[in-house]
Amino acid sequence: MGEIDKIDMMFFSNPRIQFANKEDIIAIKHLLNAAYRGDSSRKGWTHEADLIGGVVRTDDNNVSEIMDLPGSIFLKYLDEDGSIIGCVNLQNQGANLYLGMFSVRPEIQGKGLGKALLAAADEYAGYLGIARIKMTVISVRAELIAWYNRNGYLPTGELIPFHEDSLTGNHLQPLQFAVLVKEFDV
Repeated sequence: MGEIDKIDMMFFSNPRIQFANKEDIIAIKHLLNAAYRGDSSRKGWTHEADLIGGVVRTDDNNVSEIMDLPGSIFLKYLDEDGSIIGCVNLQNQGANLYLGMFSVRPEIQGKGLGKALLAAADEYAGYLGIARIKMTVISVRAELIAWYNRNGYLPTGELIPFHEDSLTGNHLQPLQFAVLVKEFDV
């Protein structure tokens, strides 16, 4: 049985959380852009609109490339109608499960969907036998880092440069990433 077949057999405790596939790329792109950039993102509390200009966080090609990385999957959170209202990318990096591209539709943030996606990431890490989830967060986002801290992600003290690129918008100030990790028994 191949790794994809084994993954397809895994289910999450929250039935609204499922593995995403190529048919979900456009919806994931729209969700990420709405949650991170531009005026639509200001409806939520996790946006980067005051730090990075523009309305694009990602595009179809970027989401597809990340989905195609070895060991990379996306989880999607579906509403009652089957629309994607949350997502997270998880990448098996051996000793770590990297968590990125985490978002919830801005107008429904603060209702527990993010916590449910983090719980699903924990379940997936356990399924893989990985006891450490790692993420990077823009270091000046104190409120978001505090939320991650309350959910078990602690700062390592490591800072990584955040280089501006042609896809994700122009930085409105110098930025860097803080590395956070969550460790648990599997």
